Amino acid sequence: MSSQQILAGFHAVTARLRHAPSTIQQIYIDASRQDKRMAGLMSQAEAAGLKCSAVPAERLDGLARGTRHQGVVALAQANELANDLDEILDTLEAQGTAPFLLLLDGVTDPHNLGACLRTADAAGVHAVIAPRDRAVGLNATVQRVACGAAETVPYLMVTNLARTMRHLKTRDVWVVGTDDQASGDLYQVQARRPMAWVMGAEGEGMRRLTRETCDELVRLPMLGAVESLNVSVASAICLYETVRQRQSA
Repeated sequence: MSSQQILAGFHAVTARLRHAPSTIQQIYIDASRQDKRMAGLMSQAEAAGLKCSAVPAERLDGLARGTRHQGVVALAQANELANDLDEILDTLEAQGTAPFLLLLDGVTDPHNLGACLRTADAAGVHAVIAPRDRAVGLNATVQRVACGAAETVPYLMVTNLARTMRHLKTRDVWVVGTDDQASGDLYQVQARRPMAWVMGAEGEGMRRLTRETCDELVRLPMLGAVESLNVSVASAICLYETVRQRQSA
């Protein structure tokens, strides 16, 4: 992953200003915009000791590289929330908190990843994990769609997802995969324990080795005519079943 990120749109830029302003190198704004929302962003940047450079909209189009920017683009250093899964697990163990993780096997659509991060933040997920060779990174589109969640939820890209799953098992994390052929459904999962949900790629589902490495496979009940759900929607359903069980404990 590149050490520099392009943040496009108000949500992505203001979230970085809130959580890690020191990583921002430059903010560019549309010279023709003088509305209240832009004034608020400029005030937030000034409070962080940063200045906004007014440029033509065409310059922003070039910087954003096809991502909808709403008149604001920032160049920033990558904001590393966590580099090591064991560091996260050790911290949670010290706090007496049951780990709650989301593993994405081969999600390559930036809109889906952004939506998954947004839901993960809302549900209190401690980290989202994906393989380096079959996943999208935190690009400008992901940052925009995540609406700030990319600044709060660690996104770890690992060399080998199955190996990471086996390591999670050694740390007593129960690994649950979703598969439309599974006999049990998600409502049978005991989600109060330390656990990780594993979601498959758009259209293809989990790879064979990923599926075989899970401790448990469950399906989402499908009562209508469609055969599957978008990965971000399926993730939301599973994550909030964990939230429901843990809040009712």
